[in-house]
Amino acid sequence: MAIFNPTREEVRRFFCDTWKKKTENHILDQMETLASDWMVEHPEYHDLLADPEGALGQDYTPERGETNPFLHLSMHLSISEQISINQPPGIKEIADKLSQKLGSMHEAQHVIMECLGQVMWEAQREGQPLNPEKYLEALKKLV
Repeated sequence: MAIFNPTREEVRRFFCDTWKKKTENHILDQMETLASDWMVEHPEYHDLLADPEGALGQDYTPERGETNPFLHLSMHLSISEQISINQPPGIKEIADKLSQKLGSMHEAQHVIMECLGQVMWEAQREGQPLNPEKYLEALKKLV
């Protein structure tokens, strides 16, 4: 799997394969462990994750009003990594404060995810790279 630019199929297979390994009690590597922890937090995705062929063929569009579970889980992984290395600087403190305020890191990440999604959408719309200062500015407004 390409680490920095995986295909849609590679991402979906990673999550489905990891879920299978988790449910069959196989040994998971560090990334699989983190991913499976987030999958456990989302029981609404379990049936989909257990059906790799169905998962590969499914399309998620805003017009259908559906959340893409693979994008959602990928964003959890991305935000977890940002928090673990405190990049952008200050995100760890913000996440900790939000977690205390909202009662869980899961809920905190969902709020952070909204900011990340907005900043990503704006960057795409403007044809620009993601602006970490804009992202951090939006995060600071949360606490």
